[in-house]
Amino acid sequence: MYDLHTHFIPENVLSWLKDNKEAVHAQWVHKEENKDPLLVVNEKWGFELKKSFIDSKLYMAQQAEANVSHSVVSPIPQLFMYDFPIEITSEISEVYNQSLAEWAASSPTTLSALGTVPLNDPDKAAQMLQQVMNLGLKGVIIGPGLADHMLSDEFFTPFFEEANRLKAVLFIHPLLCEDPRLKRRMLPNLIGVPWETTICAADILLSGLIDKYPDVKILFAHGGGFLPYQIGRIDKGFDQWNLVSSNLKAHPSEYLKRFWYDNVLWNEDSIDFLIKCVGEDRVVPGSDFPFDLSVWPPKLSSYEGVESLLFK
Repeated sequence: MYDLHTHFIPENVLSWLKDNKEAVHAQWVHKEENKDPLLVVNEKWGFELKKSFIDSKLYMAQQAEANVSHSVVSPIPQLFMYDFPIEITSEISEVYNQSLAEWAASSPTTLSALGTVPLNDPDKAAQMLQQVMNLGLKGVIIGPGLADHMLSDEFFTPFFEEANRLKAVLFIHPLLCEDPRLKRRMLPNLIGVPWETTICAADILLSGLIDKYPDVKILFAHGGGFLPYQIGRIDKGFDQWNLVSSNLKAHPSEYLKRFWYDNVLWNEDSIDFLIKCVGEDRVVPGSDFPFDLSVWPPKLSSYEGVESLLFK
């Protein structure tokens, strides 16, 4: 079984963080006696730095125990570093990409990887995407945009042009939502994470970007957030308002079938609904391992989706 949604921090990346901890405000915070420390970067988005994140042998053993025969490893979103100067973002991206490429090359039957790019500089991101593909990675994991730019903005044109040329996989993974209303009861994660994906996915869909760049392979994390569940409302908007329909050649529900989605939904009925909306060949297995809310072991899904996303 494939697991297309996992995360890891290679030793070289961890060393880079320690060497640059003042520049990126990295802290290892011990809060609970029986747990690993929290890694906090730039005073936000702290998470427990479990040994599975940094011990490659343990990571591989736990994947094998879950009957995963091939894992696709991605950088962690907390280390995208988009809110830092481009020099920092580029440097950690290069270290991350090289480290994952070497690890994947050492075990090609059981590992593939996605890289990371400095999305805060689309020209540099395009250049690094080419390097990523030359290293043998399948594409990159990116956030849902920047504070002042949605992914459909012309600002990102150089990056999407290169992704389209290379037929790269773009795994869009949210960061925690910073809406001030969501400061309690873990809502930045529980609701904010899928909400960020929903905003990004709906904007990409309605912008017509997928017609402009038809060879980009976009994979949405966590089942596409809330978008599939509300696609009927968006179809209705298409029928009612020119602002919704002007960039599209068909109803939004048809465009929904042109993306890929992982099945990290924790609920069989939700997975079944997603498959009904987009087709079995557009849903791929994932876990979000080893974060706290991972689906573990991952749920089986059609191999058709894996094949069309990674091997065509």
